[in-house]
Amino acid sequence: MSDTRHQTIDLIARYYAAFNAGDVDGMLACLADGIVHDVNQGARRTGRPDFKAFLEHMNRCYSEEAVDLVVMASDDGRRAAAEFTILGAYQATDAGLPEAHGQTYRLPVGAFFAIEDGLIARVTNYYNLQDWIAQVEGGAGAS
Repeated sequence: MSDTRHQTIDLIARYYAAFNAGDVDGMLACLADGIVHDVNQGARRTGRPDFKAFLEHMNRCYSEEAVDLVVMASDDGRRAAAEFTILGAYQATDAGLPEAHGQTYRLPVGAFFAIEDGLIARVTNYYNLQDWIAQVEGGAGAS
């Protein structure tokens, strides 16, 4: 494995370790200043301040942990992907979504990354929102 590829895998692993610890500053330290964040079924956000605001919002509404993490990277380390499962609890109602009552959920997620100068320059997350809604509304989810 090339050093650059290994460094990228380590970077993504640090990012998710910070995520699991609820360490916003640790996550931000993994990001380029102009980070592009493509939110699942949401608007593109650009820059660390927008990313920090997103994380703070998420931490208010959800308690989540990424488990079963697998990280893959291109040989040159410029692209990476992660597959994992989110174990979560819906703590506070998020606008436009069902009412929160502490419901738990388990959701498969895929994330894609662009890396520049040893930092995450873009992150794109994908998950099945309808599966999540079914789980928090008490229906049978697809996960």
